[in-house]
Amino acid sequence: MNNPRVHVSNHPLIRHKLTKLRDINTEPKKFRELIREIAILLAYEATADLAVEENTVVTPLQETTGYRLKEKIGLVPILRAGLGMVEGFWEMMPPAEVWHIGFYRDERTLKPVAYYNRLPVSPTVEVCVVLDPMLATGGSAVECVNLLKKWGAQRIKFVGMIGAPEGIAKLTEAHPDIDIFLGAIDERLTTEEDAFPAGYIMPGLGDAGDRQFGTG
Repeated sequence: MNNPRVHVSNHPLIRHKLTKLRDINTEPKKFRELIREIAILLAYEATADLAVEENTVVTPLQETTGYRLKEKIGLVPILRAGLGMVEGFWEMMPPAEVWHIGFYRDERTLKPVAYYNRLPVSPTVEVCVVLDPMLATGGSAVECVNLLKKWGAQRIKFVGMIGAPEGIAKLTEAHPDIDIFLGAIDERLTTEEDAFPAGYIMPGLGDAGDRQFGTG
């Protein structure tokens, strides 16, 4: 993937934890813990270019110059799977605002259907971070960014655990101006010729929502 807007982590801890996340034997409690831990690591990488401003701080020895984040951050988890990533990002940036946008995927058409939107009337932050563990077909991600841009968001990032080439291509084609941060890029999406439902990431990890909440 040569697109400079697509960032795939090579961090050893992310690779290690993603392997555990994929394992079919990983139970929901551990799965949720891994989602949170990987989200923390991805948050570190996805926020490396945030603007800071100088401020004065008093240490036990003297007054000195420090830094604080200049931009307000908004986290936008795509329901329901994206919920598991919020806690990890919050640990890194507790003041971040959180809004929820819900889509479900029509299993026949594979297209996203919006069912929930809790964005305020007008933007209150400078940077929006869309959270969804799986960038599969890319439909929900594209529609979420569409909503955020119509709302007035000026700077948007997408952060996920695993992406499929098809979903990445769809998101970058629709929104070439946003940065995408992933833990891994997998082989492809399943098709009707596979033994599994179409539109899932291969090898992937299954349904991230079902595995978090024990509903699979």
